[in-house]
Amino acid sequence: MIPDVLVIEPNVFGDARGFFFESFNQRTFNQVVGKDVQFVQDNHSRSSRGVLRGLHYQIKQPQGKLVRVVRGSVFDVAVDLRKNSTTFGQWVGAELSEENRRQMWVPTGFAHGFLVTSESADFLYKTTDYYAPEHERCIAWDDPAIGIRWPLDVDPQLSAKDQQGLLLVQAEVYA
Repeated sequence: MIPDVLVIEPNVFGDARGFFFESFNQRTFNQVVGKDVQFVQDNHSRSSRGVLRGLHYQIKQPQGKLVRVVRGSVFDVAVDLRKNSTTFGQWVGAELSEENRRQMWVPTGFAHGFLVTSESADFLYKTTDYYAPEHERCIAWDDPAIGIRWPLDVDPQLSAKDQQGLLLVQAEVYA
């Protein structure tokens, strides 16, 4: 585990009629992460089984991300790209699904990616800074130096951008 990356388990209240849970509360979230975090953008993506997105990050205007799945399931990953960190190059992964309702906090200084493990998945994420395509970078999802153990049963479907991901040793990282 990397202490800065958090998997958050919500309190879910359910009965025969369905369920309720508070998916976000600014005050509670700030208490959990131990600092004041403000979000500026919400995003929603839908992907089919076997789609692998990432490992993405912005070298300038870095984004912290609070991510969750509202339909389907994914294997979600954060990779530490903070050069002076004791966990530099290490990764954390967790299943996020509509059933477990987990969220992952991916702080600034990390690359992020996910693999869809269900037929399709709707993925939501809040970001702490705006999308800046000129600053976006991509680490190779299969970099052996990082060694992510993706739960793959077929070759992943990658975007053209993700096919061009750099090895960690070649990539721009955070000081």
